[in-house]
Amino acid sequence: MKLFLPALFLLAATAAAQTAPAPTPAGNPIFRHKYTADPSAMVQKGTVYLYTGHDEAPARQERYVMHEWLCFSSTDMVNWTEHPVPLKVSDFAWAKDDAWASQVIARNGKFYWYAAVEHGCIHGKAIGVAVSDSPTGPFKDARGSALITPDATPDDKISWADIDPTVFVDSKGQGYLFWGNTTCYYAKLKANMTELDGPIQTVKGLPRYTEAPWVHEHNGWYYLSYASEFPEKIVYAMSRSLEGPWEYKGILNELAGNSNTNHQAIIDFKGQSYFIYHNGGANTDGGSFRRSVCIDSLYYNKDGTLKRVVMTTEGVKAAR
Repeated sequence: MKLFLPALFLLAATAAAQTAPAPTPAGNPIFRHKYTADPSAMVQKGTVYLYTGHDEAPARQERYVMHEWLCFSSTDMVNWTEHPVPLKVSDFAWAKDDAWASQVIARNGKFYWYAAVEHGCIHGKAIGVAVSDSPTGPFKDARGSALITPDATPDDKISWADIDPTVFVDSKGQGYLFWGNTTCYYAKLKANMTELDGPIQTVKGLPRYTEAPWVHEHNGWYYLSYASEFPEKIVYAMSRSLEGPWEYKGILNELAGNSNTNHQAIIDFKGQSYFIYHNGGANTDGGSFRRSVCIDSLYYNKDGTLKRVVMTTEGVKAAR
C-alpha cells in the first residue's frame, strides 16, 4: 500500500486544485487573494460566470503585468468558486503578451472568448477568439490567427487601438463585435463567431470615448457603456438599434478609487441588475496596476435611462 500513497495524495491534490471556493470577503472588492481586473460576466443555467484579467505586477513596478485570465462562478453573486486558469496569452501562438480585457459569450452550445493581446508579428494590440465546450474551459484558439489585427484599423495612430472587445448577439441571431481605444469600432460577426461578416465601421455619438465598451439590452433598448477621459469614469449611450444612432446619456459610474482605469460588465441575474467593475481598493503597493473587481447594484429609471451607480464597500446581498 505504501507504494500507492504518493499517487493517491497526488490525485487528491489534483482534484482539489480543479475548483476551490474563492476567498471572498464581505463587500467590495470581492477578491483579495489575487488582483483581478477588466471583468466580464455571463449567466448560464442559474450560474454567473465571471471572467477577469490577472494583474501580476510586483510591488512598486509601475506597469501592467498580465499573462492570463481567471474564471470564477457563483449562484448568488456573493460566494464564488475559482476555477483553474482557463486561458493564457500563450494559448494564442501568434500573440506575444498582455492578457488585456476580454469577454466570453455563449452560442450554439459553445463558448467564445474574445481577448485583447499584443500581437507577436504585427506591431500593436490585436483581438483573438478562443473556444470551449464549457464556460470554465479550457479554451483553445478558435482560428490560429487574430480576428482583429492592428492593420485592420490603419487610420489609428496608436498601437493600442484594437483592444477591449465586447460581443452581443441580437434576437435575430446576428452577432456584433465592438472594440477600440479612442475610437469605438464595430463589425458584424458570422454565425460561426470567428469571422467578420462585413466591413469595420465606426460608432458615432460617443463623446469623450476612451475605451472599454460594453453592450447590453433591456426592455427594447440597447445600451453602450464605455470608459471616458482619463482617469476614467463610465458613461453610456442608448439606441433602439445596435447600428445606431446612439444618444449619449451621461455618467453611469464615477472615478474608481486608486485606479486610473475603469472597466464594466452589466448583467441581470435572479431579477436584479448588476454593475461589475474594478477599482484599486485592495492595492497596498502603490500605483494603478493592481486592481480588484467589485460588484454593485444597477437600477433603471421609468424612461429606460440608468441611475448612477453607487459604489459601496458593502457590495451586494446574496441573490436568491
